[in-house]
Amino acid sequence: MKIVISGASGLIGTQLSAKLTKSGHDVWRLVRRSAGASEISWDPAKGTLDAADIEGADVVINLSGAGIGDKRWTESYKKEILDSRTLSTKLLAKTIALLQKKPAVFLSGSAIGIYGARGDENLDEQSANGTSFLADVCTQWEAATAPAVSAGIRTVLLRTGIVLTPLGGALKKQLPLFKIGAGGKFGRGDQWQSWISLDDEIRAIEYLLTADVSGPVNLTAPNPVTNLEFTKTLAKVLHRPALLPIPSFGPKLILGAELADALLFTGQRVLPMALTSSGFEFAHTNLEEALRSLLNK
Repeated sequence: MKIVISGASGLIGTQLSAKLTKSGHDVWRLVRRSAGASEISWDPAKGTLDAADIEGADVVINLSGAGIGDKRWTESYKKEILDSRTLSTKLLAKTIALLQKKPAVFLSGSAIGIYGARGDENLDEQSANGTSFLADVCTQWEAATAPAVSAGIRTVLLRTGIVLTPLGGALKKQLPLFKIGAGGKFGRGDQWQSWISLDDEIRAIEYLLTADVSGPVNLTAPNPVTNLEFTKTLAKVLHRPALLPIPSFGPKLILGAELADALLFTGQRVLPMALTSSGFEFAHTNLEEALRSLLNK
C-alpha cells in the first residue's frame, strides 16, 4: 500500500514508518521543508498541500502536533499545541476528501486526554469527553477530521495513552532517577496511568490499516495502573528502591500548575474496548512484563 504519514519524525512516527517500510509498504513522509526522496512538502500553517502529491495513497496517517510537555503552557504555546493539531488535520481531511481516488482509511492522532481527569471511573470509547485544556484540544482535533468522514473515508481517531519506551516520552525521563534509586510516586500516587508499549502502539496502528474499525479507538493496554503501582513496578524491574515521593509543589513550580496537574498528578483509567472487541491481541498486557521486555531486564 502507498501510505502517507505526517509527524513521521516523532517518536511514534519514526518507529511506525520503519515498521511499515519493513512490511513492504510504500511510505511517504509529509515534511515542512523541501522534499527529498519519498517525501512530500506541505505547510499546515499556510494551508498548502498539493493534492496531486497525495493522489493514489491507500492510507493517510496523521500524527502531527507540538509536544504537550515540551514547554510551559503559556497562552502562546497552548495556541501552538492546538493549532499544530487542528490545522494539520483540517488540511489533510479536506485534501483527501476532494481526491478523485480517495484513500481507504484516514488514521488521525488524538489522545486519552480527551476524557479529562476522571478519578477511578472506567473509561472506554463511549465515555463522554472531559472538560480541561487537553480535553478541549482533543475534541477540536478529532472534529477536524469531519471532511474525511463526510466523504465516506473510514476514519479512525487514535486516542493514544502513555507510550512506554526507553527511546523517549515519560519513561525515558524517569529512568535516570529510578536507576539511582531516587524515583518515587507523584503526589498521593492514586492517579491512573493508562499505558501502552511502543511495540503495541505500532502494532495497533498497523492493525487498524485494514481492520473493520472506525471512530475513536483507545490505544492503551487492557490493564491501567495507578502511579503508585507504576512506580513500585519500575523500581522492582530496575532492582532499586522507590522511597522518595515527589510532592506537587516542585513540578508545579517548574512546569506550571496546569501542565503539572495534566501530566503528573491527574490521570484516566482507560480501557481499549474498540481494539479488544475487534480481535486485536496485545503483546504486552502486564506492566511488569512490558517493562522487562522494553528494558531487557
